[in-house]
Amino acid sequence: MDYSVFDIIGPRMIGPSSSHTAGAARLGKVARRISGNDVARVIFVLYGSFAKTYKGHGTDRALLAGIMDMEPNDPNLGRSLELAEAAGLIYEFIADDADPPHPNTVKTVITGSDGKRTEMMGCSIGGGSIKVIQINGLNVEFTGEYPTLVIRHMDRPGVIAEVTSLMVQFNINIAFMRVFRQSKGQDAFMIIETDNAISKKVIAQVRALGDEIQDVYLIEAL
Repeated sequence: MDYSVFDIIGPRMIGPSSSHTAGAARLGKVARRISGNDVARVIFVLYGSFAKTYKGHGTDRALLAGIMDMEPNDPNLGRSLELAEAAGLIYEFIADDADPPHPNTVKTVITGSDGKRTEMMGCSIGGGSIKVIQINGLNVEFTGEYPTLVIRHMDRPGVIAEVTSLMVQFNINIAFMRVFRQSKGQDAFMIIETDNAISKKVIAQVRALGDEIQDVYLIEAL
């Protein structure tokens, strides 16, 4: 069995629980990236253990710290509520008693300065590790352990081939790749986890492939 460094020594973090603080902060950071780094208002809908203990375990502070692009070990994590208010960031925490797919689950609903709304659901699965399971209502799956391109596109013939050909041109090795779609010919997400760092030039080239590419986001390795 393979083990990550988190399994052996745990993550560097502020707070009492890797699941409730380090994992929560990472979920916040990924949600920020999926929103295009534009967050004017954020609502966190908390499920399971998150809903029951988020104040006592600092999950609220960790999620908000991640949204503000802090690392799990940032010494200012404990002051994130205060810092968010000072920055004019509007936030809200809602406890939901619905049965979650994992005990530590949160749906993050972000509204950008232009009114654009983005939703992401994810789980903190232990040891600071996370799993993103839904974006804008569409089921997906990735962990953020690798540099990850999240590409929202139309489900059209040739789109996947164009993107993977571009990866070859930039000598980027694809570690894992999945495509998720609502239905044939409709919205889809291409999730590409790579062994290489992904530059802004690569992102620009993906965006320039055509009208079928609607959004491109980079999740740097957590």
